[in-house]
Amino acid sequence: MTSPRFAHYPSLEGRTVFISGGTTGIGTAFVEHFHAQGAKVGFVGRNREAADALLAGIAARPNPHGAPTPLFIPCDVTDIAALQAAIAQTRSAFGPIGALLNNAANDQRHQVEAVTPEFWDQCMNVNLRHQFFAAQAVVDDMVGLGGGSIINLGSISWMIKGAGYPAYATTKAAIHGLTRSLAKDLGKRNIRVNALVPGWVMTDKQLRLWVTPESEKDLDANQCLPGRLQSEDIATMALFLAADDSKMCTAQSFVVDAGWS
Repeated sequence: MTSPRFAHYPSLEGRTVFISGGTTGIGTAFVEHFHAQGAKVGFVGRNREAADALLAGIAARPNPHGAPTPLFIPCDVTDIAALQAAIAQTRSAFGPIGALLNNAANDQRHQVEAVTPEFWDQCMNVNLRHQFFAAQAVVDDMVGLGGGSIINLGSISWMIKGAGYPAYATTKAAIHGLTRSLAKDLGKRNIRVNALVPGWVMTDKQLRLWVTPESEKDLDANQCLPGRLQSEDIATMALFLAADDSKMCTAQSFVVDAGWS
């Protein structure tokens, strides 16, 4: 997946990286790009068929840095015990985790009147809660390594006052508070914590469910840059944040949205 147009990060070679939500959308680009950099990648998701297709595609491409085949572990991140076990399994396979990408999320659309307490709790669990407990589970690894990078996936949804997903937008706003709090608590141990904040990325799900000619007009009106965000645009920023090149970056929100927000 490494292109001559993009940077290679030597510090990522041999680094163990754990990615949640790696079977679809932006997560697949994370798995592909980190593997192409020579990282040892463990990833979780609920879609085994998609994971198998992803791994087959990776196996068919050159592997110039000799990275091992990424390790897929089926897991629902709302099950914290299962998530902790998946992190432990990745550690057992590849060694201490040096970079964590808290990517798993579900931007399910909903109206204010339809939200129940049960839906609210589920939204918090799938979009926010697992980010804290995954971070908690890798702290000792990163301390032992002398440092590490935690990358929490946010969203511009709440920044642009997006309609139709108030519970989801709440979780994504909360990620900024979580990121800054963890950055302060873990910083003296040389653990960096940043939020990576995508705009509207043209994943298969977005194209299938929500991108319309009208919404594309909104994109053109609101983005400063022409074109459409792709998953690789988010992945290339994640590489920088996980690599030693960003060793003095923490408690920040790195927005990749073509200038919308």
